[in-house]
Amino acid sequence: MVAIIKKEFLTYFKSMTGYVFMASLLFFVGLFFVTNNLLILNPQYSGVLSSSTFVFLLIVPVLTMRLMAEETRQKTDQLLLTSPVSLGRIVMGKYLGAVSVFLITLAITFIYPLILSTMGTIFWGEIIGGYIGFFLLGSALIAVGLFVSSLTDNQVIAAVATFTVLLVLWLMDAIIGSLPADQTSGLIFALILVAAIAFVFYSATRNLFVSGGVLLIGILAVAAGFIIKPSLYNGFIGRVFGWLALHSHYQDFAMGIFSLTPIVYYITFSTVFLYLTVRMLEKKRWS
Repeated sequence: MVAIIKKEFLTYFKSMTGYVFMASLLFFVGLFFVTNNLLILNPQYSGVLSSSTFVFLLIVPVLTMRLMAEETRQKTDQLLLTSPVSLGRIVMGKYLGAVSVFLITLAITFIYPLILSTMGTIFWGEIIGGYIGFFLLGSALIAVGLFVSSLTDNQVIAAVATFTVLLVLWLMDAIIGSLPADQTSGLIFALILVAAIAFVFYSATRNLFVSGGVLLIGILAVAAGFIIKPSLYNGFIGRVFGWLALHSHYQDFAMGIFSLTPIVYYITFSTVFLYLTVRMLEKKRWS
């Protein structure tokens, strides 16, 4: 896996991809630092990172579009799929290669709070918490981009699709506000969710008994929940989609609140999309 990480990391700098990504992020973080701090002598650095999160969303596709799409286009994915290295290690290697480029770029921006510290007292706990949150958020976005890249062999399509998916996730809070919150809608959505999970199991295993069992257990669980506590389905759609609201979980870090909950959330979110990428490669291996 170390060889894969090294290969992916070096590949970024054998083309313009790594340089474009780093230059774009450094430029905008520097711009926000000048306008938010230097020009108005403001010691609050957390606003710089908060402003930079949306910019990062825009440039993540540059970092992730080639990860799997280029392998598929060049037909080198067959070498990966038949190699003795497990698919999990392959996916993790590519993911960590991209995250390494992001981490180095983020580390360079740490010079800005150091500059700010020479001009007065700053809140290091808030700044370090903000950087940890930014890194976790960025890593989650990269995991999504890696998964989208595994769905196509065209880098442009991968980039556009990644941006679209990430933008929807970014706007999830606004989308949740327009979703129905009544009990009936929640119950129907829960049943649809169970059916979708059963379909995913069928796609992965091609086993009707397994997927049918998952469907039956899911329906019974939904019915039991409705009988025992009907109010459980009030606002159920919003709670489910709330799990996809990436940006809202960053707010604790932005306000200087270091909490375990968003850390676990971002790690879980990234793990889910890495797992989905592995499953997609597994499907390609046997197709």
